[in-house]
Amino acid sequence: MTQELLRARVVVIGGGVIGTSIAYHLARVGVPDVVLVERDELASGSTARAAGGVRAQFSDELNIQLGARSLEAFARFGEEPGHDIGLHRVGYLFLLSTEAEVAAFEEGVRLQNSLGVPSRLLDPAEAQRLCPLITTDGLLAAAFSPDDGHCTPEAVVHGYAAGARRHGARVLRHCEVTGIETRGDTITAVTTARGRIATDTVVCAAGPWSRAVGAMAGVDLPVEPLRRQIAVTEPVPDLPPDLPMTIDFTSSFYFHTEGPGLLVGMSDPDETPGFATDTHDRWIPRLYEAMERRAPALLDLRRTGGWAGLYEVSPDHNALIGEAGSCSRFLYATGFSGHGFLQGPAVGEVVRDLYLGRVPFVDISPLSVDRFAADAARPEVNLV
Repeated sequence: MTQELLRARVVVIGGGVIGTSIAYHLARVGVPDVVLVERDELASGSTARAAGGVRAQFSDELNIQLGARSLEAFARFGEEPGHDIGLHRVGYLFLLSTEAEVAAFEEGVRLQNSLGVPSRLLDPAEAQRLCPLITTDGLLAAAFSPDDGHCTPEAVVHGYAAGARRHGARVLRHCEVTGIETRGDTITAVTTARGRIATDTVVCAAGPWSRAVGAMAGVDLPVEPLRRQIAVTEPVPDLPPDLPMTIDFTSSFYFHTEGPGLLVGMSDPDETPGFATDTHDRWIPRLYEAMERRAPALLDLRRTGGWAGLYEVSPDHNALIGEAGSCSRFLYATGFSGHGFLQGPAVGEVVRDLYLGRVPFVDISPLSVDRFAADAARPEVNLV
């Protein structure tokens, strides 16, 4: 029999941005005995390896609302919960090279504007003024929102974790979850490598490991891990301080300032699902090809570092947020497919409200995992 470690009103599984945001928002409104468990260090999974971009430029209405709400929270993070997250609101600049891309972003900008997001379409010359590192050859247009930007993912996690503790939550690091006990369809405990936590409510915020956590409670969360890589360059002379997060949408090649240099990344269509996070150079030729086409000045920069992390990919590249119907009080927030960090603040609010039986600021029922059985997927176009 596993020794009982403690009792909890809610156990949040996962110490990244989603889990710490949920724990913070629950504790801040007075939910007692909130316990967050993380099998390693806080922010040691996908969050610390994210590019740090924050935006509301999406094609899906829910993603726009979650992104915009989170941008507001990032802007006041220094006051509440009270932590410096290195926020740079320099905007996101999407570079568009096909008529289909322009048409899709025109539609997206209309939707974003209707929801209060100040995005707009630019001509190539305007795009180059914002980002002098690019070439406009073959460029048809660009989309830009000045409210977007980037910040430091680990700082957000530690800010939320400190705030959660300040409001009475317990944060258990190096505490791997080994099982979820149920009686009928009711959760009775979470078992961990350090002991048993008696509880009737679990929130799964385990990122790429969510499928395994869901299976412990008999809940299918169709999330696959997929490696994504990032490179960091040497210092760039005369780098504009307000350089936007710039994305060549056709290739997914993107970059933003990282200290005196640049952080550079892109998707790799040859990558296969799995938990590997070692780095390799197989993606570099494709990266250089995209640089040569859109930002040839970057080809001369020496790589000084980089890392690999995991996207948690859902079948339609949209999040899974909701409460399981098959298991009482099993909530989940996962499958963000690359935009979990930027939606973390809003998702914390939403899951808090789901737990409390409140109506969230936005109806997230379309993001329930049940949408796949109902053939009601919600594809997101603006993927990076």
